[in-house]
This record gives sequence, structure tokens and C-alpha cells, in this order.
Amino acid sequence: MLIYTNKKEPKWTILELSLNVLVNAIVLMMASNIFKGFYVGGFGYAVITALIIMILNYTVKPFIKLLTMPLTIFTLGLSYPLINVIILKFASLLMGNNFIVNGWLAPFFISIFISFMTLILDVIITKQIVGSMR
Repeated sequence: MLIYTNKKEPKWTILELSLNVLVNAIVLMMASNIFKGFYVGGFGYAVITALIIMILNYTVKPFIKLLTMPLTIFTLGLSYPLINVIILKFASLLMGNNFIVNGWLAPFFISIFISFMTLILDVIITKQIVGSMR
């Protein structure tokens, strides 16, 4: 008798989610200290903002990608950081004075910095810790 089970492993574990949020919070604090026009009220607010950005990335970002697809195709993907700027602006609206993103040009470069630093720290921290536990 053949029994088919479709047991999928979860995409994220609690440890991976927690580490991802902490890495993003660290990167937000770094960006806040490096760039003018970008302010985070403290590490606690950076963690909350990282959670909000994560939620926005999984809920709102797919719709924004769909709406901006012609622009992304026309610019050969160079407009993709603009989508991240929109997500940062949404997070800024939700966080009020504890997370401030001013302008449009500076956040464009800030979003590139955040993406690059998150990638590096994710490889250094998250993959090392989670990989050693498996």
C-alpha cells in the first residue's frame, strides 16, 4: 500500500526568523548612524521596524512589484531599489517619529546599503548559527 504524504518543512524556523529580525535591526542602526535623513529611535525601535519591514515585504511588496513591473523591465531591474524605498516609506509612516526616512534619492542609496549589508550579515551570522545547529 502506497501512502502519499506531503510533509513540507517550514521555510523559516523561529531561530531563523529571530536572527533575521536582529540582523535587519543591526543594519537599520548602522544605516541610521551613517546616513543623514535616516533616523531610528533606538535598537528597540529598530527591531520593531525590522518586523514591520519583514511583514511589508511578504504582504505589500509583491503587489508593488506587480504594479512596477513595466518600469522594472524598461530599466532592466535598476528600479528595483525604488520598491525597497517605498517599503521604507511605508514603515516610516507606520513608525512615526521613531523611524524617519527623508526624501527619495538618499533612501534609494540607503536601500541598496541595507540590502547589501543584510546579505553579508545574513551569511556571516544567520547561516553560521543555523548551519551549526543542523
